[in-house]
Amino acid sequence: MIELSHLVKNFGDLVAVNDLSLTVPRGEFFAVLGPNAAGKTTTIKMLTGLIKPTSGCAKIGGYDVQEHPLEARRRLAYVPDFPFLYDKLTPWEFFRFTGQMFQMRDDAIDASARALVQRFSLEPFVRKPIEGLSHGTRQRVAIVAALLHDPEVFVIDEPMVGLDPHHARVVKDVLKERSLKGMTVFLSTHQLSVAEEMADRIGIIHRGRLIAVGTHQELRNLAGHEGPLEQAFLTLTKEEEEGVPAMVENQG
Repeated sequence: MIELSHLVKNFGDLVAVNDLSLTVPRGEFFAVLGPNAAGKTTTIKMLTGLIKPTSGCAKIGGYDVQEHPLEARRRLAYVPDFPFLYDKLTPWEFFRFTGQMFQMRDDAIDASARALVQRFSLEPFVRKPIEGLSHGTRQRVAIVAALLHDPEVFVIDEPMVGLDPHHARVVKDVLKERSLKGMTVFLSTHQLSVAEEMADRIGIIHRGRLIAVGTHQELRNLAGHEGPLEQAFLTLTKEEEEGVPAMVENQG
């Protein structure tokens, strides 16, 4: 469902993403890890069509995001780390607006929104202006709106920002359930525990390069030791900084 082919993004002399290639099949829960300024968010913005690659291409469901943007985005949902919402609308108005953007019927919007509102405990907030909601509640509103049209690919950047433990658990459960039913999840996070718990495979980006890809066990093998994912991550990124290239395995 996701194909990234030799993606490069330059900002002047800065190479933010450097020749990144990756395939994520239908139904896989894929997590991306990396230090600050590693290139994770830039990769996501190219994948979702928000910025144009310097070279290479990103495809969703076989459609090039730049050449066939409507077809690609019809299959996609994206929640950034700080999502933009229309503050003067209520969550319910925002859900209807989002559903209409994806050409959903009114009855389908209502049915999907009601189920998700209940799952995410948003009933007390759906008739209140978004501008008065807490950051965590706004995050839940954004996730519900993104899931509304039952996307084939769900891209989310730092999903647990602002969420309390209960609602973080709900997000994890819903995304895992959807991936098991065939939705491809592409998640970027700094929380290694989230990646370790949720992901089928994990990619590590460092200095714009995809330095390692694999299951938890494959990353441990690449790092040369058994132990927590945190230790494998630290070992692989340190080796990259010291000029010892990791073997990028299992790209899909």
